[in-house]
Amino acid sequence: MKVLVIGGGGREHAIAKAIARSPKHPEIYAVMAKQNPGIARLCKDFLLEKETNVKWVVDYATANKIDIAIIGPEAPLAAGLANSLEDAGIPVAGPKKEVACIEFDKAWARDFMNDNNIDGCPAYRVFSSDEGLKEFIAELKDVAVKPAGLTGGKGVRIMGDQLTDTNEAYEYAKELLENDSVVIEENLKGEEFTLQAFVDGENLAFAPCVQDHKRAFENDLGPNTGGMGAYSDVDVILPFMVAEDLETGKKIMKQTVKALKSVTGVGYKGILYGQFILTKAGPKVIEFNARFGDPEAMNVLPLLETDMTDVIDAIANGKLGDLEVKFAKKATVCKYVVPAGYPDNPDADKEVIFGDMGDAILFYSSVYEMNGKIYTTSSRSAAVVAVADSIKKAELLAQEGIENIIGDLHYRSDIGTEALIAKKVNHMKEIRGY
Repeated sequence: MKVLVIGGGGREHAIAKAIARSPKHPEIYAVMAKQNPGIARLCKDFLLEKETNVKWVVDYATANKIDIAIIGPEAPLAAGLANSLEDAGIPVAGPKKEVACIEFDKAWARDFMNDNNIDGCPAYRVFSSDEGLKEFIAELKDVAVKPAGLTGGKGVRIMGDQLTDTNEAYEYAKELLENDSVVIEENLKGEEFTLQAFVDGENLAFAPCVQDHKRAFENDLGPNTGGMGAYSDVDVILPFMVAEDLETGKKIMKQTVKALKSVTGVGYKGILYGQFILTKAGPKVIEFNARFGDPEAMNVLPLLETDMTDVIDAIANGKLGDLEVKFAKKATVCKYVVPAGYPDNPDADKEVIFGDMGDAILFYSSVYEMNGKIYTTSSRSAAVVAVADSIKKAELLAQEGIENIIGDLHYRSDIGTEALIAKKVNHMKEIRGY
């Protein structure tokens, strides 16, 4: 089997590694805007080209007689790459543009949830002008301000965090309106968790829950980033969750897949990512993504026991209902190394030396190789992931691995630690009132 992986980040390195584990020994091809050394080493061949250059990607896939493709990032989904590959006769694990808009158009996504009575939708309004904007912000009092389009996870600002009061929220919303619509939502309070699922248009196969850490510095302080690391637990749910939270999340995602087909006429085939926040009233939807999270893919894919080539084939051909998708009952901890100064003033083009990872797994993210040496860019450099029988053991193994990376780098040592997790558990107890 010839499998095409589209994308060149840490998420795609995790996808490529999962495919490479297949006993079928598939030939891996890739299209990457920038060469990922880890993906390149797994490939029979690769094309260095923007993943959004649809014609080039399709021509490359056709020329190499690709049997199936999997799309990693959101931008090529928004560009309609899945549609064009399918039109060229190449099955795809990645949703078509008509349904991928659940990620790249936040205004559409909220209206879609509201119109189809999908659970977990917060109070919100979409604005394309500032008429009524100030009044609605004043009415909600505590808000999140979201640009409607794709911003790489860095455009959202919330009160009590990046925004000090309703006036600042209004000014930021007006600034966003110069380029796009803006979504104003109630600022939900609680603990976030991610639930990801393989989807074949009808059936969903769920991965273990993950908690991502967006903040740059220890104890969840500092500016938001693409994600500094994440953890998952042996029990599928996280330590601050109860079984009912998971069932509610699954129900919401199933409702979403069914409604997407009903509204658009297009079956959702790919990975659906639900970003939830546990509130006093139960799980609410922060957002949906039309692909794996980064780093969350690196937590769950090493646990996948089912052949990844069988999974993506089942997604593309509507056969997930016939496949038992299994994940190992283990815990994972992922920690990212990033350039010093990231995210505001990253120090790029510095050499990184990767030592012995021990029992941990290394995923390259945004680095480049020159004359046999690895260098940083301005984005997250690499992730170290450990798999063990407990979060505590996984954290120790991830920490041991990351300490053997040498360079002008920063990472969060607290991700997965007992102290930080206890803080999350206590926070949720306080919110639930017990």
